[in-house]
Amino acid sequence: MLDLRAVTDRLEETQRRLALRGDVPALGKLSELGGRRRAWIRESEDLRHEVKSSGPRVQALMKSDPPAAAALRERLKAASVRQKELEASLKELEIELAQALLYVPNLPHESVPAGTSSADNPVVRTWGERPAPGFQPKPHWELGEALGILDFERGAKLSGSRFTVLVGQGARLERALISFMLDVHTREHGYTEILPPYLVLRESMQGTGQLPKFEEDAFKTVDPELFLVPTAEVPVTNLHRDEILEAGALPLRYTAHTPCFRREAGAAGRDTRGLIRQHQFNKVELVEFAAPESSYQELEKLTGHAEDILRRLGLPYRVVSLCGGDLGFSAAKTYDLEVWMPGLDTFREISSCSNFEDFQARRARIRFRRGEGSKPEWVHTLNGSGLAVGRTLAALLEVGQQADGSVLIPEALRPYTGFERIGPR
Repeated sequence: MLDLRAVTDRLEETQRRLALRGDVPALGKLSELGGRRRAWIRESEDLRHEVKSSGPRVQALMKSDPPAAAALRERLKAASVRQKELEASLKELEIELAQALLYVPNLPHESVPAGTSSADNPVVRTWGERPAPGFQPKPHWELGEALGILDFERGAKLSGSRFTVLVGQGARLERALISFMLDVHTREHGYTEILPPYLVLRESMQGTGQLPKFEEDAFKTVDPELFLVPTAEVPVTNLHRDEILEAGALPLRYTAHTPCFRREAGAAGRDTRGLIRQHQFNKVELVEFAAPESSYQELEKLTGHAEDILRRLGLPYRVVSLCGGDLGFSAAKTYDLEVWMPGLDTFREISSCSNFEDFQARRARIRFRRGEGSKPEWVHTLNGSGLAVGRTLAALLEVGQQADGSVLIPEALRPYTGFERIGPR
């Protein structure tokens, strides 16, 4: 959430920076409410000044013109009543403004490039050579079905569309990827592993920016109302909700594996086949709490940690910087890691690494203190996928496929799978 007073007092600057995102409908209401707030504050201050400064004048009139003194007292009494009414109205307006702010996205960082869609995202760097197999590569869903490790038909029978059953070596490969990613992030990258709940309160979803704007994308229970996590970012970031951290403990780095649940309400017709866009999928998440002055350095490190997984698995990828029109609601700056999928003949997103600055911290009330007696400040939060497991499995199948229909497993993963190849049935 943006700072209420900073937005309303510097509305033109807010509008300028948000314009990079394109149209922000919620900003219109915020502008109207902010204008009303400023007008009421001015009127309230004027009335308060008039009441406080008129005492000597009343005293003088009582001696020289008692009727005028009585009339002035009545006017000041009305002014005092109006001023108190304005104070009460301002409190209600502040609540309305805070609610309106929940629908306003974060301000893009000054380095975010201009653009309206993913087609405008500049490539920052690339890694690895795209494989040239000498045969027509198949998409991962054809490979998985032929190998007997992906069962889309039974997934749909159990739960409907966009659900998949992983079988035998496919299930083991998914489990191996999770363990491999967690081991690298905890043993070599300095993250503390968390195993959080998979159901969270509305306040947790609001704290990271999923609610109220994106409630239609969430799965939830009814009684009690709990939300299935769309990403481990939600429970892990909210670990420190309503807390004041010590500056000496920063940066705090956490990693967690969770299943993720998303309705994908806005993705009708996209990626209807395969593992790219599922209602349930596994992901290993990286979450960080950092001091404001170092958060962009930490974003580069976090992005590098996600890249390291791709390099160890030998998966060619590129890093793109998201333009304003493609930036997520809560993010101030985002790098997307896109892995090469030879069966699809394209790059597909496999990780988003973002700095939210103090946007989530304000919503979740997470602060830090630089020293004893110092005023608490808002912490900066960051997160990234390290990686999306299903998409990694899909990329491994497509990149590792052989002419005979088998798939080679990367060497780094073999101690976790116990096998070097998945052969055709």
